[in-house]
Amino acid sequence: MDIDFLVSLARTYSIDTVHPGYGFLSESADFAWRMWDEAQVVVIGPGREILAQTSDKLQARQLAMECGVPVLKAITSPTSNVNEIQAFASDAGYPVMIKAVDGGGGRGIRQVNNENEVAEAVNRAVRESPSQAVFVEKAAVNGYHHVEVQIVGDGTGSVQHLWERDCSVQRRFQKLIEVAPANIRNRKLLCAVIDSALGIARRIRYRSLGTFEYLVSEEREEFFFLEINPRLQVEHTVTESILGVDLVQMQLLLSQGASLDDLGLGTLPDPEIPPNSHSIQLRICAEDPRDNFALSIGTIKDFTLPTGHGVRVDTGNPLAVGTEFDNLLAKLIVTAPTWEATVLKAQRALTDTNIGGVKTNISLLRAIVLHPDFLAGKIDTRWLESNLDQLISLSQSFYAHDLPLAGPRRERDSIQLSTVSSSSALLLRKGDAWSITLKPLDDGPVQEQIQHHLRLKRVLRNGFPTSMAAEIEYTTPNAPRSAIPYKIQLEATAASASISMSSTYRRGDPGNPRHIVLPLSGKLVELNVSPGEDVVEGQVLAFVKQMKMELEVRSPRSGRVKWVLEPDETDADLAEGVLLVELDERGASNSDGGQLGFKGKL
Repeated sequence: MDIDFLVSLARTYSIDTVHPGYGFLSESADFAWRMWDEAQVVVIGPGREILAQTSDKLQARQLAMECGVPVLKAITSPTSNVNEIQAFASDAGYPVMIKAVDGGGGRGIRQVNNENEVAEAVNRAVRESPSQAVFVEKAAVNGYHHVEVQIVGDGTGSVQHLWERDCSVQRRFQKLIEVAPANIRNRKLLCAVIDSALGIARRIRYRSLGTFEYLVSEEREEFFFLEINPRLQVEHTVTESILGVDLVQMQLLLSQGASLDDLGLGTLPDPEIPPNSHSIQLRICAEDPRDNFALSIGTIKDFTLPTGHGVRVDTGNPLAVGTEFDNLLAKLIVTAPTWEATVLKAQRALTDTNIGGVKTNISLLRAIVLHPDFLAGKIDTRWLESNLDQLISLSQSFYAHDLPLAGPRRERDSIQLSTVSSSSALLLRKGDAWSITLKPLDDGPVQEQIQHHLRLKRVLRNGFPTSMAAEIEYTTPNAPRSAIPYKIQLEATAASASISMSSTYRRGDPGNPRHIVLPLSGKLVELNVSPGEDVVEGQVLAFVKQMKMELEVRSPRSGRVKWVLEPDETDADLAEGVLLVELDERGASNSDGGQLGFKGKL
C-alpha cells in the first residue's frame, strides 16, 4: 500500500511493468497515475482513466444507471453523517448496507438492521476504507444469488464476456465457494445480466479483465448491479477451468497492445449456451467456523493437498498465519463435465486435504458440498449463515466418522482432522503418557539420571501450547505409583515463533466468572474500560483487528472492573485466550457464566 516506496523501487531497478495482483492498489487510479508519471511504469489492468470511473462504487453505480441497468436505492454521494444515513434508512427501510466506496473482499461493509447500529457501523466501515469514504445502499437479502460476469476488452470498444460465476456461498460478505457457470436455470435472466455488463463495458471502451457484480433473484426474475472490480479476481480460476483459457496471460498480452481478435475472442459467444463443464473453487482459510470464523494463527504443519484429474490447487505453501494479512491458505479447484460429477469430485478432494498447526474451515467445506441444497443449486447469499448451525453439526461428525468417499485413507484422515479441528494444534487425551529423563548439562562427574513419568488422568482444559489444565499421575522410580495425583496447569506462555506475540500475558480461565477472555487472536487496537469502572452485559470492551477488519469484543456479563490488560506495545498482537478484563468478586456474582461473545459485522 506504500506507493512512494513502490515508485522508488521501480526507479531503482528500472522496472517497466507491474502486475498489481488482487489488492487495493489493483483498483487504484492514483497508483496507476503515479507509477506512470513518476517512473514510466505501466500498471497492468484497465488503465488510469477506466480505473477512475470503475473502482469507486458510487461512480460505477452512476455509470450503470446511465446505461439503464437496475440498481438498488442508495445515497448518491459519500457521507459519514449518521443522521443523514438514518433518515435514508427510515425512508428505504432496514436493513441497509454501509459500504466503503473503495472497499473490497468484504472489507468496509456493514449490514445495519436498525438505527441503533448505524453509528458504530459507519465508524468501522470508515476505518476499513483506504479513502475513509462510505455510502449507504438498500440491502437485498432474501433469495438473491451473487453473480459476477467476467468481461475482457481491448480498449477499442470491442468487449467480450467469458460467461458468469456464482459466488453466493459467503460469510461476512466474503466469498467461500465460487462456481462456474452459475447455478441458475433461467438462462434468459442470466443473458440479461451478461448483456447489461457488456453494455457498460462498451460504453467506457473497457480494457483488460474486469468483473461486473450483481444480485440476481431467479424467483423474482430481477437483478441489481452492485459494482465493478476492474482487476483479476481471486475466483478467476473457475472461469479458466471451464474454458481452458489463461486469464493472466490475456492480461499480459492486452497490456502489450493485443486485440480480442489476436486472442481468438473476436466472435461473441451465445450466453444462452453455457460451457460443457462445471468448476468449483473452495477457499481453504485459517479460521474456526465453530467460533464465529475467528482467525486462527500459528505455524502450518502437515500441509497435504489433493491431486488428480480435474483438480487444481493454487497456494503459496504458507509457513505461518499472522494477523496482518488474509488468512487464505489455498484455493482448491475441481472441474468435471457435469455439475453432479463436479460436486462428487469436490467431496473426494476435500477428504484428501489436511492442514495442521492451525484451525481451518476444511470440515465446514466438506459439510457444504455434502448438503443437498448445494447439489440442487438452492443457494443464496444468506444460505450459509442461515444454515450454519446445521452445517457445523454435520462438520463435527467428521471427527468421529469420515466421509463416505474417504476410501483406504479413512483412519488417517479422521485422526488428522480431529487434530486440526481441536481447540489447539495438539490433541491431548486421557491416558496419554510421557517418560521424561532429566540429565545434567555440566561435564563433571557422572550423576544419576532421573526418569519421570507423566500420565494424563483427566484433561480439564486443552489449549496447549498456550494453556492447559489437567490431572496427572506423576511417578519416579523412587515414588510409589499410588501417590496422590497432581494437577498441572499452564497459565501463560511466551510465543515468539513466526508471529509477533513475543510478550507473555496472563491466560484467562473461561470457567471463571470473573474472567473475560479474548475470544480470538488479533491485534488489539482499542481497549475501552478501566479498573473501577462498571460494565454491563453486551457493552463493547475492545476492538480487535484481523486482516484489516475490526471486530467488537463485548462483555458477556455485568460487573465492576478489577483489572485490565495493559499490552506491552500499541497495536499488540494477542493470542486467543488472553485475559482481557478481570471483574471483582461482587460484580461477578451476578454472572450468567457464559463465555465472551464478539460481534463482527464484516
